[in-house]
Amino acid sequence: MNISIQAGGSDRDLYDSLFDTVSALLEGESDLTANLANVSAVIKEMTRLWWVGFYLVKEGQLVLGPFQGPVACTRIPFDKGVCGACYSSRQTIVVEDVEKFPGHIACSATSRSEMVVPVFHRNGTVAMVLDLDSEYPARFQASDQAGMERIARLIERKL
Repeated sequence: MNISIQAGGSDRDLYDSLFDTVSALLEGESDLTANLANVSAVIKEMTRLWWVGFYLVKEGQLVLGPFQGPVACTRIPFDKGVCGACYSSRQTIVVEDVEKFPGHIACSATSRSEMVVPVFHRNGTVAMVLDLDSEYPARFQASDQAGMERIARLIERKL
């Protein structure tokens, strides 16, 4: 099921607008928590996804950071779930049906598809992952991946 994420507009229009909005939010603000909170809020607002948030690399695992949506898993090992696969592979992972993903961590039974994007420190290590969940299977398209990877690059400039 391909869902239009912005009535009357293209994915490119949406992601150009999202990029501009995130750029403006990050401009002049140095606090990472504030920035991640605003970024997760604006992504959720503009895309109408089920859950949007960040898991930060801390204490040898991924730890829940700012997010928008229902209660989430607090800690994820580097070798578990879609977030762990993203961390380990250092690549964006798109899962059309989370029930078919080996080792998927079901923080919410409502989530049906997921995309996780790595965000890197300047030294090339993974700093965090941007986790996006939808209640619809096969929700994420190539345009979503390209748009969210562009947002991740903006966040990296603040690290």
